[in-house]
Amino acid sequence: MGAAAALHSAACYAHGKFANGMPYPITLSAVISLSGWLPCSRTLRSKTESSHMAARRASSLPILLSHGRVDEVVSYRNAERSVDTLCNSGFLYLNFKSYNGLGHYTIPEEMDDVGKWLSSRLGLDRSR
Repeated sequence: MGAAAALHSAACYAHGKFANGMPYPITLSAVISLSGWLPCSRTLRSKTESSHMAARRASSLPILLSHGRVDEVVSYRNAERSVDTLCNSGFLYLNFKSYNGLGHYTIPEEMDDVGKWLSSRLGLDRSR
């Protein structure tokens, strides 16, 4: 559920509000989803298209979706649909990484990729 919560947070951040209309109070720098799905997929596109600010936030938010091809809990197809929905809703700074043979768990290769991606996006990989 953490990945679904992270992707839902990305949608709320872009829209500037929670689903109940309350303002979204946090500025996100990056979002990571491991073996997850997008819970608000039916309404996301209309929300980002209805506001210039939402479209701007969506297009500039870095998102990493990582998913195993043999995930037995959240199907790989759900991950692909989430990626399609996010892209079609204006989330342009999106990276989708899949792993052959990976189920609903993590492996060192995936964690290394997450660390590299996060360091790069947050500017942590620069020499001091």
